[in-house]
Amino acid sequence: MEVGVVGAGAMGNGIAQVAAQSGHTVYVYDTQNHALEKAKSKLEAILNRLVEKGRITQEDKDATFGRVHYVDSLQPMKNTGLVIEAIIEKLSAKQSVFEVLEGIVSKETILASNTSSLSIASIAAVAKHPERVVGIHFFNPAPLMPLVEIVPSMLTSNQVTESSRALVDSWKKVTVLAKDTPGFIVNRVARPFYSEAIKMYEEGVASPETIDHALKTIGGFRMGPFELTDLIGHDVNYVVTETVWKEFFYDPRFKPSISQKRLLEGRMLGRKTGRGWFNYTEGAEMPDPNKDETLGRQIVDRIVAMLINEAADAVLMGIGTPKDIDLAMTKGVNYPKGLLAWADEIGIETVLERLEGLFAEYGDDRYRPCVLLKRMAKSGKTFF
Repeated sequence: MEVGVVGAGAMGNGIAQVAAQSGHTVYVYDTQNHALEKAKSKLEAILNRLVEKGRITQEDKDATFGRVHYVDSLQPMKNTGLVIEAIIEKLSAKQSVFEVLEGIVSKETILASNTSSLSIASIAAVAKHPERVVGIHFFNPAPLMPLVEIVPSMLTSNQVTESSRALVDSWKKVTVLAKDTPGFIVNRVARPFYSEAIKMYEEGVASPETIDHALKTIGGFRMGPFELTDLIGHDVNYVVTETVWKEFFYDPRFKPSISQKRLLEGRMLGRKTGRGWFNYTEGAEMPDPNKDETLGRQIVDRIVAMLINEAADAVLMGIGTPKDIDLAMTKGVNYPKGLLAWADEIGIETVLERLEGLFAEYGDDRYRPCVLLKRMAKSGKTFF
């Protein structure tokens, strides 16, 4: 099968690499010739490094690189079995791509979007055959991150959903099935990791370095929320938070923070600009965290309870199965444990008590406990 990728940015190029390494001829399209040239050079450099590290042979590198064709027209995609769009997170732009593609590809071609936060149904609405439009959401960098969310809309046919998942599974990825709701699984469930950490910082509970330290040393997370958002970039992380908040009709659970908005407005985007929550300019020293274990435990307990609450709500609303939700969070954002398994370990009643305590203290709807946790605590049931 030939595969098309629309968008030659880091994500599109990464997806092209994954497909090419799995034996597919791939056509990568972009409106900007310089983007195509940059992507081609980038792919060759990445493959050369893999050869140097002994992860692939020179023959593998040559074969993979030879399968990827960088094109300035969508016409070469006429014989593709799958086209994945990976352009800017703008609905009108994505809809335009799909309208044009439908006039080029065959009726059997699956049209997929790599969107992380936009509605698949909205993207498919412009298509003459919306039943063949599906979300295939990779995580950056696509060749390294194992998780891919498969997101059918209400219009997507079962055959397209199953075929898409089987194909991506054959690319040695870990797939989960997610409902077409804002943020899908990962970007929905992960929001408290950032937002609650920032809220504690804004309240003066602890500094960014202290919160990061606690979540890494006590919570077991690979990165803290402040260093992670600095790595992702606030132009990306904040925008996803704001999009999910708006798409959920301004639900307080997803409310963005003023502090992060100010970073974005000041173009202090994190590592990419040298400044974010932390200073990355040459010679700058990272501040020392407060290593008090009691404070650290309070930080971890609060954020983990909020994460579990969101994961439970995702189960309640049919966003994914408990198994897929835990798989998504461990494989998509490298959480130390699946959140629902973690809830079973802590005890559903204990998690509920922490949430009810926060809700009583703040009177803020962001802390309202998921009704599923209430039912489970009452019945004594567990997720697994």
